[in-house]
Amino acid sequence: MFKDIAFGQYYPVDSVIHRLDARIKLVLTVMFVVAIFFVNTYFGFMLTAAFLLLVILLARLPMLSVLKSVRAVLFIVVFAAVINLFMINEGTVLWSWKSLHITDTAVHTTIKMTLRLVLLISGASLLSLTTTPVEISDGMESLMKPLKFIKVPVHDIAMIMSIALRFIPTLFEETGKIVSAQKARGASFDTGGLIARAKALLPVLIPLFVNSFRRADELAFAMDARCYNATDKRTKMKVMKLRVADVIAFFVVTAFFVAILLDRYYFVGALDKLMFGGLV
Repeated sequence: MFKDIAFGQYYPVDSVIHRLDARIKLVLTVMFVVAIFFVNTYFGFMLTAAFLLLVILLARLPMLSVLKSVRAVLFIVVFAAVINLFMINEGTVLWSWKSLHITDTAVHTTIKMTLRLVLLISGASLLSLTTTPVEISDGMESLMKPLKFIKVPVHDIAMIMSIALRFIPTLFEETGKIVSAQKARGASFDTGGLIARAKALLPVLIPLFVNSFRRADELAFAMDARCYNATDKRTKMKVMKLRVADVIAFFVVTAFFVAILLDRYYFVGALDKLMFGGLV
């Protein structure tokens, strides 16, 4: 099951999205995430989904790779949806049984919340799918350069994030191997109550922590043997430069962001009523 987690994995392919500057992709990802929290209409969600689908097609990514990131948090999405469905009591009651009620407001809120989470996770996963950990690290270091004036160790922070992103898929893969090995010895992780399942994870967590510390120790020795020193004077093999495609991508995402703001504050649901009539 851990092999299906897409977070931190890079999908190598030559596309216009992959060739964008890492700094631009970081900024645009933040803009996309912020824009999703401003979406409050079905038209806005349709526009966001269409925009996200266009980016996936331009990045030449298989849809399954993007949906894997949603699958990893599917339980959280379903749990949050159920809570919203039964906890919101405003609006017209559509279904009632004893003390449980489902209203039209609860249904609309649950649908919008689920769409927001799915689009948020899918959009954020595109950054790691189209950008290597080294590029993300270099991009963040470049964007955080102004913090050097207040003595923030920018290079150290970027290096830590790069190493963390690099080893996320490795840790998931190793966890899957440990789980398979424990199952071969007769261990069960799907039976019993919550406490029993938590206890069953101990034979997985202990060797995972041991292997993680071993990998960290080996990495430290390897960096020391190569005389690595986190100084500001280090040069980079690939120097990041903004190109025309980066500027175009920035203006496209900015236009999308403005469209979301207009839909929320100017049209105020008018497009929803025009498209869906009495359903909203």
